[in-house]
Amino acid sequence: MSYDLGKAVGYSSADQPVSWTRKDILTYAIGVGAKKDDLSLVYELDKAWAPLPTFPVVLNLKGNDTDVTLFASKLASETAPGLPKLKPDRVVHGTQSIEVLRDLPAASGPGWKLSSRICAVHENKSGIIVEKESTLLDPQGTAYAKLFSSSFYLGAKANGEKFSKVIAGAPAAKPIPKDRKPDWVIRDKTTPEQALIYRLSGDYNPLHIDPAAGKAMGFGDVILHGLSSLGFAARGLIQEVAKGNPRALKMFGVRFTAPVKPGDELETQAWEVGPGPNGTTEITFITKNITSGKVALGNGVAFIKKAEKSKL
Repeated sequence: MSYDLGKAVGYSSADQPVSWTRKDILTYAIGVGAKKDDLSLVYELDKAWAPLPTFPVVLNLKGNDTDVTLFASKLASETAPGLPKLKPDRVVHGTQSIEVLRDLPAASGPGWKLSSRICAVHENKSGIIVEKESTLLDPQGTAYAKLFSSSFYLGAKANGEKFSKVIAGAPAAKPIPKDRKPDWVIRDKTTPEQALIYRLSGDYNPLHIDPAAGKAMGFGDVILHGLSSLGFAARGLIQEVAKGNPRALKMFGVRFTAPVKPGDELETQAWEVGPGPNGTTEITFITKNITSGKVALGNGVAFIKKAEKSKL
């Protein structure tokens, strides 16, 4: 049987209701490593408090839920036209980006949703990659964030031929400058309990809490959510480049390249590579897992407004 993979590109799934509270915002901040001194992230009464702009990345799995959910129930999905049936237990998160269009409110209230479509499909000898574009909309249809993510279905086959069709995508990272050291180096250490906290933001995959699941998947033990590592890197850049102003980050994207285990130490190396849109600075970065020696996040790109230097 042959598949017309191009038919899947542009396919829109049903809108997904989503919601969050101030408590969700605070939980997410701690799940991505916010510390006791990060009052602008963890204390809702601090005059500078604001949601971390990467928070919407959790909404695809969290949805409208207010309690713990069964991860397996989140895996069932309709098959888009043109695609073969894909196995949800053979998928890895390949890339994730978010573009901030408007500052996120501290609590959603009812009526918010994610509107999503397939924006790219690729087939190669290793499997099938499906890329999705999602827009976070308020009850009036105003867009607050645009997210791109890719899912790599290992071993999946459609026609056994190389195929690629793309109609939209996130900005690509510029190459790392080879002639100079990073402009910022940010080290942070995850805790052994990091995944226990991050999962409360809606990703209850047993891989992140049950050692048996980690061994069955070939990791030897539990691993940290990739989106928690993403949050560590974003929070670090906000702290160093924007002096802790969460509203300064306007776009952020990464490729997940190697797992992180709870307790591992991370180091983000970032280079300023030019001006970005709307008064931002464009940054290329990687995040290394110091404990394993591998790059955990590659192809990092961020648009962020640098903090103004003091004139004193």
